[in-house]
Amino acid sequence: MTEGNFVDYVKVHVTSGKGGQGSKHMRREKYIPKGGPDGGDGGRGGHVIIKANKNLWTLYHLKFKRHFKAEPGSHGSKQTSTGAEGADVYIEVPLGTVVRDKETEEILFELTEDGEEKVVAKGGRGGLGNAHFKTATNQTPRYSQPGEEGLESDIILELKILADVGLVGFPNAGKSTLLSVITAAKPKIANYEFTTLKPNLGIVEYRDFKTFVVADIPGIIEGAAEGKGIGHRFLRHIERNSTLLFLVPADAPDIKEQYEILVDELRRYNPQLLDKERLVAISKSDMLDDELKAEMKKILDKQFKDIPYMFISSVAQQGLTELKDKLWKMLN
Repeated sequence: MTEGNFVDYVKVHVTSGKGGQGSKHMRREKYIPKGGPDGGDGGRGGHVIIKANKNLWTLYHLKFKRHFKAEPGSHGSKQTSTGAEGADVYIEVPLGTVVRDKETEEILFELTEDGEEKVVAKGGRGGLGNAHFKTATNQTPRYSQPGEEGLESDIILELKILADVGLVGFPNAGKSTLLSVITAAKPKIANYEFTTLKPNLGIVEYRDFKTFVVADIPGIIEGAAEGKGIGHRFLRHIERNSTLLFLVPADAPDIKEQYEILVDELRRYNPQLLDKERLVAISKSDMLDDELKAEMKKILDKQFKDIPYMFISSVAQQGLTELKDKLWKMLN
């Protein structure tokens, strides 16, 4: 999937079908010239339904189709025949999609299981035929109900990626390089900030044909929780990861300080993110010799008392097997 094809936020306009009109038909047959009312009910209008599909990874297919309208119900007819229901319209979305009302920003529902369906706009009810209005004093009612109008609204579809591990780090920390080495993903890699503008997903093949999914999320900067940089546009993708892998480069001025800034951004965005398991990987450690690494370990052992950390190098392929082992153990 190319970076331009990753769409995680779309607005769509939905309109459900109008209900069919009830029939005013009077029964007229040979030898029964005044058979009374036999008008059937109108059929209900079609619903607009959101359906989760595990084979979709992005909302790209909705980028150019923003209007969805369901069919109206058919009118009722003679012999109390009910009109046919209008055809429902399905909008397929990836797992992890949140549906919001555009006006109120309120979350209507979210879909996390394959095949899960939710009605976002109910079709109008069909009107009652004149057969329903016959009484002892009004035996030939020549009226029926019109069908209910369909519902119309604007909704927002917002994708929160479902991945096992979320990569968290400043721009240029080496997240894309790590993803390209431990998975078959091909993210854009370059030596400047914000190379990654969209989340990338990669599947890590572990021992005995086991796999887990890693999401490379665009680099965090200070103030991301307030929407700075590309801010909260991507922070929502971290919400669904069960484990967070913090990537801090070995040449950072202060490794602990960089880690604390990242944690603080997550806390300000959503404090519940801090309940997830965490692992710190010090990337680009091929730049360190054994003596310098030993010195850094002494300092880091004191600073990271409760949080596991490890040295890795994606380019030199150092510590990657241990990293996969540790992540697998945390996930299971």
